[in-house]
Amino acid sequence: MAHPEGTHTYRFASCMNTLPPSFLDELFRVSAVPDIISFAGGLPDASLFDVEGIKKAMESVFDDYGSIALQYTTTDGYRPLREIISRRYYSRLGLHVNPDEIQILNGSQQALDLTAKILTNPNDKILIERPGYLGAIEAFSFYRPSFSSINPDTEGPDPAELKNYIQSDNPVFFYGIPNSQNPSGLTWSDKRRKEVAEILSESDCLLYEDDAFGELFFDGKAREPVMKYLPDQGLMSGSFSKIIAPGLRIGWIRAPPQVLCAFNRAKQAADLHSNLFSQMVMTQYLEKNDIEQRTRMIAAKYGERCRLMIDLIEDLLSDSIHHTIPSGGMFLMLTLPGSMHSMNVFEHGIKEGVAVMPGIPFYIDDGGNSTIRLNFSASSETQIQIGMERLARVFHRL
Repeated sequence: MAHPEGTHTYRFASCMNTLPPSFLDELFRVSAVPDIISFAGGLPDASLFDVEGIKKAMESVFDDYGSIALQYTTTDGYRPLREIISRRYYSRLGLHVNPDEIQILNGSQQALDLTAKILTNPNDKILIERPGYLGAIEAFSFYRPSFSSINPDTEGPDPAELKNYIQSDNPVFFYGIPNSQNPSGLTWSDKRRKEVAEILSESDCLLYEDDAFGELFFDGKAREPVMKYLPDQGLMSGSFSKIIAPGLRIGWIRAPPQVLCAFNRAKQAADLHSNLFSQMVMTQYLEKNDIEQRTRMIAAKYGERCRLMIDLIEDLLSDSIHHTIPSGGMFLMLTLPGSMHSMNVFEHGIKEGVAVMPGIPFYIDDGGNSTIRLNFSASSETQIQIGMERLARVFHRL
């Protein structure tokens, strides 16, 4: 029997009732409004994309491979691209990573979904940083885990808290962003990386090390990955989205063989394989361009914008508003005085013509009311100047 239009009852999976509310739709909506300067998103600067270089790589793929580039391929990914990633692990970080330990993904965001899919059952514990990346929280939440979050000190996750959670919760994995964390912008110290590795090594808890921003340190120097100390317990995801182009959707994960085998099966069921044409274009681009020099240029630009934004925060905003000091990446975080709520700042900011990201979605508990995240990578210096002046008017009004 047909239902009158608009009256059908849809039987969604029960996980849809437990997902955290998504702020992203609202964020994208307001960020697209003309004349709004957005510090709310997480975009790299499109003006720094090497359009001509990518175009030449695309043409080279068609000239050299033709229809082969338009065919199905293996689930693990295009071998020449995995070999390049393997070589860069050694040249950048001194890590010996076999290409067979690498799986190509549709952006590193897919790694979040597939990792939770293969490792967690409902109510299994996952540890995350506090605050944590909202994209990870949303991806993991589909599999109905139980979250615990670890507070940071000045060097990274608090080791005493981590040890307590490992002993009391028996977590499946600990998800962290040691380099230029999203949303805080903070970076773990070398000492803390070793401490985290040592604590985890005494358990069967895996480390998921998200390295989305590891190539964007303003000083151009790489930091030692935690995976160096945990090769058999470490998963490490990476991405070309922040340094070449997010639209190509090329990310990857490095994992121990048994984990990667399960990961491969889950990916095959999800999408068979990542876009072969994009993988081949990326390979051609990396072979014919100096990506290290280009990455240093991008990181230096972001460093200039970060310093400008911090200068304006300190010049224009009240001393009662505190900020993090990133050494890389694309974000910093403000902590507001107790009388000010992040959603009020967001709502008044839209009226003033500037968008910010309230901290609430980055917390699995009731945190975030007093924090906002600011993105400095996607705005020009002129836009940062104007946007921060608008934000200052919001703060003064509130």
